[in-house]
Amino acid sequence: MKNEKKVNKFLKLVDILEKLRGENGCPWDKKQTHKSLMKYLFEESNEYNEAVQKQDYDNMKEELGDVLLQVIFHAQIAKENNKFDIYDVLDSINEKMIRRHPHVFGNSKAKTEEEIRAEWEKIKSEEKKKKNS
Repeated sequence: MKNEKKVNKFLKLVDILEKLRGENGCPWDKKQTHKSLMKYLFEESNEYNEAVQKQDYDNMKEELGDVLLQVIFHAQIAKENNKFDIYDVLDSINEKMIRRHPHVFGNSKAKTEEEIRAEWEKIKSEEKKKKNS
């Protein structure tokens, strides 16, 4: 499948959530908040965990979709409150994954799992220090 088709599938879900929360959307979806949705995020994550434990790949696919729905739902609520949107979430995680994998995207010479894990923890610790200062 070409990348454009893959991107369009993602955008379709983003558009669905925007419509559900929009003026002519679903009353239940429109009244949800970050707090009211937390139970569903936990529930879907737990259901995914159960599917993993059973190695039930069909159910894993479905439950990952439910988890993704929750992520986009929360991002849509944040967008409506002028805090961030799903694209900010994507920017954040893309930057983090590149930053925390200097052995792939940078000049680090870490090779073993132990070296990579130590480097990850060091980077994560430095990020927390910056965030807290």
